Amino acid sequence: QVQLVESGGGLVQAGGSLRLSCAASGTGSFFSITTMRWYRQASGEQRELFARIIRGGDTNYADSATGRFTISRDNAKNTVYLQMNSLKPEDTGVYYCKSTLYGMEYWGKGTLVTVSS
Repeated sequence: QVQLVESGGGLVQAGGSLRLSCAASGTGSFFSITTMRWYRQASGEQRELFARIIRGGDTNYADSATGRFTISRDNAKNTVYLQMNSLKPEDTGVYYCKSTLYGMEYWGKGTLVTVSS
């Protein structure tokens, strides 16, 4: 069973930075070919896709994340990261990671990011 555990959230002032981590277990040697995504869910809103990284390392970002957020992966550690810079109050929310491989999807339980103005 694949399990994803996010960490690195917290309270930060506007303009600050955070680095989120998503550690995967149960993937065996398949992590390196797994597509990983980060989502954000603000209070009362739907979960929003923020960033994606595929097996070859190519990345895609939502417009609101482009230029400020960077997704990366360390296959040796079965971990994907989200570096968030120049944070804004509207970046506040619970951040989730999701893995997708051969049509199977798994979600973590999320980590809360709060950006104060």
